[in-house]
Amino acid sequence: MAIHQRLLTIAATAGLCLGAATFSHAQESARSPAEWITLGETVHGGFGSHIALGIRIGEDALRRLGAKPREVDVLVTEGKDAPCACVTDGVLVATSASPGQRTLTLAPKSSDASFMAMVEVRKRATGAAVTYRVPASAIAPLAQMNPQKSPRERYDLVMATPAAQLYSVTDTK
Repeated sequence: MAIHQRLLTIAATAGLCLGAATFSHAQESARSPAEWITLGETVHGGFGSHIALGIRIGEDALRRLGAKPREVDVLVTEGKDAPCACVTDGVLVATSASPGQRTLTLAPKSSDASFMAMVEVRKRATGAAVTYRVPASAIAPLAQMNPQKSPRERYDLVMATPAAQLYSVTDTK
C-alpha cells in the first residue's frame, strides 16, 4: 500500500511539473510557493535556498526565451567550491528538463573557484540561449538563508533578494 501511495504522489508531482507556465517574479507565479516547495522536496528530498534559486533561474530563463517547460536543454556546471548541486534540482523542477530525457546535463565540476554554478538554458526550437552565473560570493548569503528557517521562509528570501546579488545573466544566442 505505501509503495502505491508513493507512486501516486510521484505521478501527481510529475503532472504538476508538466503543467508549469512561465512568469516573472514581479508578477504572480503560475505556481504557489507551496507548490514549488512540494515539488522541490519531492525531487530533492528537502527544500533549501539553493533549490529556490534554481527555480528562480529556471523560470526567468523560460520567460526570457519565450519557452515553455520541456522546450529547453539545460547544462549546469558547478564551480570548484560549490557546496552542492541543489541549484540543478531547482532548475529541473522549473523547466522540466530531465537527465532521463537527455535535456538536462550536469557537467563535471569545474576547477574554477570564482563561481558556484553556471546554468545555460537553450530553447531547442530556436537555439536562443541564456547563461546564468552564480558567483562564489553568493555561497555564504545563500547558506545563511537556511538555518532556523522554514522552507517557505527560504523560498521568500531567495525570491525577494535582488537578482544582481544572486546571479548575472547573459544572452548567448
